[in-house]
Amino acid sequence: MLVPAALAPPSAALLAVMAALALAAALATWPCRRVSLAQAAGTVAALSLVTDACTFGTPGLMLLWYPFETVSLLVLLERVVRGVPGPRVALVAPLTGAAAVLLPLRFTLHAPTTGLKESVVAAALALFPAAVAAGVGLYLRTLDRRRAHAVELARREQRLEVARDLHDFVAHEITGIVLEAQAAQLGTDPGPEEHRSLLARVEQAGLRALDSMDHTVTALRGADHRPSEPPPTRFHGLADLPELIGRFSAMSTAEVALSLPDDAVGALSRETEDTAYRVVLEALTNVRRHAPRTGRIEISVIRTAAPAVTVTVVNDASPAVPAIARRGGGTGLAGLAERIGALGGTLEAGPHGPGWRVHCRLPVPALG
Repeated sequence: MLVPAALAPPSAALLAVMAALALAAALATWPCRRVSLAQAAGTVAALSLVTDACTFGTPGLMLLWYPFETVSLLVLLERVVRGVPGPRVALVAPLTGAAAVLLPLRFTLHAPTTGLKESVVAAALALFPAAVAAGVGLYLRTLDRRRAHAVELARREQRLEVARDLHDFVAHEITGIVLEAQAAQLGTDPGPEEHRSLLARVEQAGLRALDSMDHTVTALRGADHRPSEPPPTRFHGLADLPELIGRFSAMSTAEVALSLPDDAVGALSRETEDTAYRVVLEALTNVRRHAPRTGRIEISVIRTAAPAVTVTVVNDASPAVPAIARRGGGTGLAGLAERIGALGGTLEAGPHGPGWRVHCRLPVPALG
């Protein structure tokens, strides 16, 4: 870019240097050390405007650098509109655009055959490519924002999924372990057989909690290694309810009755069935925490003609002083209500006679 200046008049050296600076700024990767894109573009645009005012004489070979500087300023304008953050873009973008639009005046105002009229026409013609460059930068800036917003939503959903898994599965097993420990401390001295049975139940609950933790960590690591793929998710369904109730009954004195007709299993989508499973899991966990004296729990799954599937969990003891004194909590049913609402269903929880009732309605997807 600078070599042809040796063949041109001495006044052309300034134009060659200016074109070289603009081209370097347009092609460089910013930030470079402590220099940002806004600083580089603003400096080049300001120098270009100063060069417009200081250039005198006939164009001649000076037109050799005009296309390079023009294209460089347009590229800089696009990069500024796309990449400069915050309010700085409102200052740097107009300055860079003005340098691109007023660049033809450097030659039209000093050429013997052109004057003010030709300068206005040249500036008006230069306005079109500058507007196109700014429009391209604005469009790409919008795409970048949408992409960043989508990534943030995906990360938020992943964090919520991890929180749901920890709350639903790990907390359920840890609650059972704590209740077993409290029951052992309050009761009489157990014999060897009861002692071994207690330790076995605690061991199995601890292993299931560890398995849930391992699954969560594996999902997070998988998402880090494969950012383009969603993290693997464990799904449960209505067919898994007997196993859940069996584990609950092994660590509780309450009698649990399950009504699960065959036409309800498989009627819902995979995600909706997993939500129904979590409703029962959350209800049983809350019974452990808040109504430890419950004697009977009735769980019924019914397919209605709506078409929908309802899941109802009723226990015969109202919430009393929690068996586990702890801070926090209370987010399980609220989170499930949001999830069920997103699926088009409803969730209700409240007193029911002497006890408590959780009722969930989930729509059956239409066929075809």
